[in-house]
Amino acid sequence: MKDTRIQKALSELGVCSRRAAEELIRQGRVKLNGHPVQVGDKMDMERDLISVDGKTIRPPKKKEYIYEMLHKPRGYLTTMSDERGRKTVMELVSDIPGRVFPVGRLDRDSEGLLLFTNDGSFANLLTHPSHGVSKLYRVTVRPRASEEQIAQLAAGVVLDDGEKTQPAGVRVLVDEPERTVLEMSIHEGKNRQIRRMCEAVGLTVIRLKRNAEGPVKLGMLQPGQHRPLTKQEVNALRASAAKAVRREQTETAQRRAEQARSAKRGPLAPRRRRTER
Repeated sequence: MKDTRIQKALSELGVCSRRAAEELIRQGRVKLNGHPVQVGDKMDMERDLISVDGKTIRPPKKKEYIYEMLHKPRGYLTTMSDERGRKTVMELVSDIPGRVFPVGRLDRDSEGLLLFTNDGSFANLLTHPSHGVSKLYRVTVRPRASEEQIAQLAAGVVLDDGEKTQPAGVRVLVDEPERTVLEMSIHEGKNRQIRRMCEAVGLTVIRLKRNAEGPVKLGMLQPGQHRPLTKQEVNALRASAAKAVRREQTETAQRRAEQARSAKRGPLAPRRRRTER
């Protein structure tokens, strides 16, 4: 395929997601025919040679897609490798017969459901900001969460970078004098979003576990264990993301239509005062 963006090529070759590929390119770790590249550069996948960290990436003769779920324990980084020698999730899936990469991330102190694949299109579908596949978390916070704080989390809060989160589903599971256990559902994927949301309302997360992503649930899978996704689970994830895409497209079309109507009407003329007779 000619004129393929390099970040898309890396994704289709099963190296990582497009967003992660862009970061690899920015770090200068990607070369095309021996020369450094920039985000947005294109390549001919049938003729050009692409390498990451000096290793040439060659397309497999026959692409076999892998879809796996891991119960990530706390203490592992969600990354392909770590320069400081810290534990990564790749150590836990090293027995998978094929090169895979994580879909999205869970921070080092978080645990729970983490997906892996070598299907770049599938990963992009689930991680694209506008696709909004829901994620369900069990969140333990200190001190005890007040009704006002819970309402703020549900309505959306302004994070430390000034950006406001979308409304979230929030339900109290355990309410004790010194802590509260919440069930939180979000559709976004901002970095450390749940922790930052809680910090914004004065709460500290002491334990965070992802129990579901879209229709796929962690279930009884034990920490450190992984298993293949069923065909039904893969299809359900695709359908969930596709539904979110259609919803986003509809909302965008409605906003544009309303803007067009407003522009056509023009500014409202000032009302004339009635003259008393």
